[in-house]
Amino acid sequence: MNANDRKNGPCGAKMDAHDVVSLVDDLFKKAIDSNASDVHFEPMSTELAIKFRLDGVLSTVEKVPKSLSDNVIARLKVLGGLLTYRSDIPQEGRIEISKSHNGRITDQRLAIFPTIHGQRAVVRLFYNNRELMELGQLGFSELTYTALKRIAAKNQGILLLTGPAGSGKSTTLAALLRHILKGFPGKSIVTLEDPVEIRIEGITQTQITPHGQMTFPTALRSLLRQDPQVLMIGEIRDAETAKIAIEAGLTGHLLMSTMHSGTPAGAFLRLLEMGIEPYQVTSSVSAVLNQRLARKLCSKCKRKIKSAGTGFEAVGCDNCFNTGFKGRVLIAEMVQLDGQLRKAILAKADLEQLEDILESKGHTNMLEDGGRLVSEGVTTQEELNTVCGISTS
Repeated sequence: MNANDRKNGPCGAKMDAHDVVSLVDDLFKKAIDSNASDVHFEPMSTELAIKFRLDGVLSTVEKVPKSLSDNVIARLKVLGGLLTYRSDIPQEGRIEISKSHNGRITDQRLAIFPTIHGQRAVVRLFYNNRELMELGQLGFSELTYTALKRIAAKNQGILLLTGPAGSGKSTTLAALLRHILKGFPGKSIVTLEDPVEIRIEGITQTQITPHGQMTFPTALRSLLRQDPQVLMIGEIRDAETAKIAIEAGLTGHLLMSTMHSGTPAGAFLRLLEMGIEPYQVTSSVSAVLNQRLARKLCSKCKRKIKSAGTGFEAVGCDNCFNTGFKGRVLIAEMVQLDGQLRKAILAKADLEQLEDILESKGHTNMLEDGGRLVSEGVTTQEELNTVCGISTS
């Protein structure tokens, strides 16, 4: 059934409930076949636009008439166990995984939100990426990979991961935990997550419920009395969580977490803004890992740039939905605290001063890390500039 046939079924008959069920099922199958990370159902004034997030970029794949919008959203609500009769409030739920997915999908999360044109829905798909389970499979440079293994072997300290949503931080943390589990058997490993995204056998994982009584600070404070050796906190969101996390890093715990910060230097300053004393930051934080995901050139249609000595350009074909890209690759930068950085943080240096110190030390930033991928024909310089937020105009 194509977009023009969505309003009416065969012989002009109006679509019934069964047809809507088939429509939604077909969309999910198409999304999973194309490895979409999210499916957006966006109500417009005259239609319902369905978009897939493919390799981090939203693309419209279908449009259905406005008359079907409520039925499609109602079907999603039924699948997610939500209240079908409430259209005026945000709702969140989980969609049961179909056996037809053959183990490819580990979770499907649904979020509904009211808008002026009707209810908007987003389904996030979580895949069982077996090729991204080990630390060595993620694509870090040899230098960063070695540094991460060295930190994973420590008995205390804090590793912070920074980067926007969808930059692979959860995948990196899960790989680090698996590395510790395999390389250092017998260690007590506990996580606090909101929500638990990747389940790992052999690790105690706890889900923090939004707006519940067990908040991150409450759970973390209690957890420190459970004799953990390795702790993973989904995100350091507030000053209270930050203070308890710093204490854990100072008192014989290896702690890993994520923070909202665009750069490694910015992460240090964010902790200071949360009220953490400079000496506590320099004594507890081992390193900050900042990462992004860049789109990989489609291997079927990428074309060598004739005017340049090296490099390839995106073309587009049926294999990549005519985007020229298929899949994503990791770029990262890592900052480990040394004497010079510690002195600067203790002196409460500003962002510019910290960045100057890193530059003088020959720090490899993300743009430079991604340069190896451009030279290898994995991605393009334009894609790398976009991901790193660099304007070329």
